[in-house]
Amino acid sequence: MRRLDKWIGVPVCMILTQFELLRSVFQRHAPSPVRRLLFIKLAEQGATVLAYPTLRAAVNRLGAQNVFFLVFEENRFILDALGIIPHQNVIVIRTCGVTALLASTVSAIYKIRQFHIDSSIDMEFFARSSAVLSYLSGTRVRVGFHAFAADFGYRGDLMTHRLSYNPYLHVMQTYRLMLSAIDLHPESFPTFGERAPDLDRDLPLLKFDEEQISKVRQSLARAAQTDSPLSLILLNANASDLIPLRRWPSERYVSMARMLLDRFPELHIAFTGAPAEVEPVNKLVQQVGSKRCFSMAGCTTINQLLILYDLAEILVTNDSGPAHFATLTPVDVVTLFGPETPFLFGSPSLRNHSIYAKIACSPCVNAFNNRLSSCRDNQCMKMITVDEVFNTVVKCYESRRAINTGGVSI
Repeated sequence: MRRLDKWIGVPVCMILTQFELLRSVFQRHAPSPVRRLLFIKLAEQGATVLAYPTLRAAVNRLGAQNVFFLVFEENRFILDALGIIPHQNVIVIRTCGVTALLASTVSAIYKIRQFHIDSSIDMEFFARSSAVLSYLSGTRVRVGFHAFAADFGYRGDLMTHRLSYNPYLHVMQTYRLMLSAIDLHPESFPTFGERAPDLDRDLPLLKFDEEQISKVRQSLARAAQTDSPLSLILLNANASDLIPLRRWPSERYVSMARMLLDRFPELHIAFTGAPAEVEPVNKLVQQVGSKRCFSMAGCTTINQLLILYDLAEILVTNDSGPAHFATLTPVDVVTLFGPETPFLFGSPSLRNHSIYAKIACSPCVNAFNNRLSSCRDNQCMKMITVDEVFNTVVKCYESRRAINTGGVSI
């Protein structure tokens, strides 16, 4: 998809930019208030959790029926879970093959135009495809980032409100400012005289059906081979992570699991993972070598995985989608950062505990390099020790136990 974005995206952006220059000579839009708004965030829906305050502000301002979202089909689940954008207002693009991708893209553009949406916000920092989709959507106001001094790769001049990317702002603040930008005059940019908002820690807690919770409890009981209530810690080892640089060495999860099981006799540990990770996760469980450690990899749907987070005490994971999805449940999340930084992408939730080695070359995966790093040895993750993560998990677990013992609900 990156290759498509580069080799097809560049000439398409160039052609559309020239077309827009000619069109603007003969046609100018008179300013008018925003009535219907489209958000474009195709991939990495963990970031959509961070966009929740922005989506909520848009819905409060325009009404839920007037807010739309364009996303890849496999990533729409988090929007459905958040429940803030009406189901019929989520427009999807299928990515199962080039033919399906192109046909689905044309269909999505047609649907957007049928909705008569007047404004769009491109929340992809560097993608050319999202810039093209924003332009082809026919929206009059288009908010997005622009390569003023070649700080990004070329993505044309397709935005009406051309923002300069600020790498010192948290993503949640960036998204909120993008919504504020739609009210400003387009010729004022890149100057943006708005103060960055405070981080919004008021993320929603998802609610689940009792029948669904019961099914996950049964699945847990089968995997753990016990009917007793589980005091549960989840380890997401990301055995097949799309960005291997973010992966913490698998053997360290094994070591930490053994240490936790020795420390807390009542504790059970479950390794999680996608269906493609079943075999490597099973090997990790075997290496732990305890009846109180088992695998839940490939055993849950996305919704059931969220319920699993709801039932657990703590989740340990690298910086990935689960780290953000889990903050929508009461679980404490210990998030390991390396090639990216918690100062930009960490959840502001009080239940999120970020661990970051802060080495000199980190972060190396960012918007400026199209998230492609030349690193082949992720020392930023390797320098996070087992003891450091173990101590953080112990502190969280004992704090939760103390609260439960005192009769206070979490």
